[in-house]
Amino acid sequence: MLFTSRPLAVALAFTGMLAPGYGLAAPEGILEEIIVTANFRHTQLMDSIGSISVLGERTISERAAQHLQDILNAVPNVTWAAGASRSRFVQVRGVGDLEQFYDPKYYPSVGIMLDDLELGDSANAGMLFDVAQVEVLRGPQGTRFGASAHAGMINIRTNEPTDNFEGELSGGAGNYDSYNLGLVLSGPLTDQLKGRLAVQQNNSDGYIDNDRLDKDDSNNFDELTARARLQWDPSDTTRYDFSAFYFDSDNGQDAWSLDNERTTYSDQPGKDTQETLAFTAGGNWLLDSSHSVEAVLSYTDSDLHYSYDADWISDEFCETYLCSFDNDTAREIFDRKRDKWIADIRFLGGNNDLNAGDAHYVIGLYANDGKETLDYHYPSVWYGDYSSNSDYDTERYALYGEYEYALSSKLTLVAGLRLEHFEDDYHDSNGFHTDNSDDLWNGVLSARYALSDNTMAYVTVARGSKPGGVNTTASANQPWMSPPFQDFTRGKLNFDDETLLNKEIGLRTEQFDQRLSLSLALFHADRDNAQLESWMWDDQAGLWIGYLDSSSDATNYGMELESTFAVNESIELFANLGWLHAEVDSIEAFDLDEWQFVNKKNRDQAKSPEYQYNIGTRVAFNAQWSARIEMEGQDDSFYGYYHDGKLDSYDLLNASLNWRAGNIAVTLWGRNLSDEDYAVHGLYFGNDPRDNFGAWQNETYLQLGEPRTYGVNVNYSF
Repeated sequence: MLFTSRPLAVALAFTGMLAPGYGLAAPEGILEEIIVTANFRHTQLMDSIGSISVLGERTISERAAQHLQDILNAVPNVTWAAGASRSRFVQVRGVGDLEQFYDPKYYPSVGIMLDDLELGDSANAGMLFDVAQVEVLRGPQGTRFGASAHAGMINIRTNEPTDNFEGELSGGAGNYDSYNLGLVLSGPLTDQLKGRLAVQQNNSDGYIDNDRLDKDDSNNFDELTARARLQWDPSDTTRYDFSAFYFDSDNGQDAWSLDNERTTYSDQPGKDTQETLAFTAGGNWLLDSSHSVEAVLSYTDSDLHYSYDADWISDEFCETYLCSFDNDTAREIFDRKRDKWIADIRFLGGNNDLNAGDAHYVIGLYANDGKETLDYHYPSVWYGDYSSNSDYDTERYALYGEYEYALSSKLTLVAGLRLEHFEDDYHDSNGFHTDNSDDLWNGVLSARYALSDNTMAYVTVARGSKPGGVNTTASANQPWMSPPFQDFTRGKLNFDDETLLNKEIGLRTEQFDQRLSLSLALFHADRDNAQLESWMWDDQAGLWIGYLDSSSDATNYGMELESTFAVNESIELFANLGWLHAEVDSIEAFDLDEWQFVNKKNRDQAKSPEYQYNIGTRVAFNAQWSARIEMEGQDDSFYGYYHDGKLDSYDLLNASLNWRAGNIAVTLWGRNLSDEDYAVHGLYFGNDPRDNFGAWQNETYLQLGEPRTYGVNVNYSF
């Protein structure tokens, strides 16, 4: 249970220190104002409806975060699954994708935005160099983003071009031969035009030793990020923004070991590469003092390659150990090409500030046209060389609007609606073809009430919906399945629309002369036709079959608490806590232990830990020296429905020591300082061929998270 956990007891005790009556002596240390940019209008966090976390540039720097996965553990009720070199698969309040192999992902449940660019399922590119803040919005964001934010949205905001010329040189080095080099240039180009350029190279050998190849970089990171932004203000009423984004990663994929350790025996390590080029153009036209038009057009082109050694071993391994059937030398190779056009135009009316009787509104149109091709290869000694290819085209259109009305100086009401039309077309070289169309709606009703000048309460009901579709891999392979699996999949070749209805109440307050900031949210969500990822192994046919199962409903409810307390100008305490109950009513799956189809009732959803926490302190010793120390952790959680295995709970210790003098800043940092082994993804099947280990018996295999890492980062600004 939640309250029997030692880490949570510490966390709750820490939160108790933030209660009124603690540390009231010093009036200094006012907390900075936070602006949320993910909504239609930029809004102070204290006035924003919904459970929102904002991680600023200081947090990113002190955690030495290079990628989203390095900071998401600090956010309540947000988890991620690896299944790749980076955490491409994010879950919010237990809802989200777990991995991707064959099937197109349609629309991920948790969206990822980079400024005005939808990264979506290309989230390896979520690098944090020159990022101003990361906003995490929990719950359906249907009016604003539609199906792209079915469970929530992560909004990455980079630094904007500056009015004066400035720049930054940065570099860092750490263990595992990691290093990064970065350059930022920003400033005016003409009286009306200013720009910003940010380029960084990030490298690491990774945390795996390959015994077969005698290499320590088979699971490496090699990532280049480049962003260019232009901001043109030809008049006081017109503004244009242009940006170009390039991301090139050549990461290794050699994460799995038969013995669940950081030593692998594969002779054909894989790759997890991505090359993305994207352009965005936007405009803002002020028609008069209370009416404006905004428009954004973006294009994204991505090439993705994912491959791995399917048997995880080599011929030499089977010379050391007695292996049943020797070594297959199989590989799985996925080559994807994606391109996507998105256009979004909206009309905004009313003033940003609302007095009693005032209103403002938004009306918008959205279009999304995407294409994905997949070339799949499975070269195998046992099964022969198998190849296939597929094409997947999608179209999506939406009409949306939101109306906000100030009923009084204290009470504001909000209503929003989004109508979405989906079309998709899929065909592959196996002769399978399908096309679908769907009409869905998303909506929100909210009320915000000012209890005082520094305390706000809100209540909101939000509806999110995701389109249904076809389980393409299961459908294409259905004729080759053995009879029991054919019977089982006959009703699961399609999955239905999922609807998520979220009810939420929350409170935000600032106390003690703005030294204490506290946010509390309580939520309850009903998932109708919950789209749950599952796998089954057809032994007679030799097929692994992945599919989305929408035959069950699910219930998710819980709490998020975030608090920061500036004790004085030198000491700041923070505590972020999440509690979650996420349960599936009933799901039928092929259980690899019982070797039969089993109906699992009231089962916890995958990747839904009951608790998460992040607690710590920042201390400024003087004008030059400061430090940060924090603990973070989460409860155990299931990693699938085809087996009842769990990823164990864990607790991690992170710290940094920071020095700044003039234009130079130095950060000594360490993550997971206790060097705890913890898993970020799990598999369960028979893959060990060693006879003396019980060849091919089902075992749990874990992809381990980051071990103890440490290093130094240096920044020089000019």
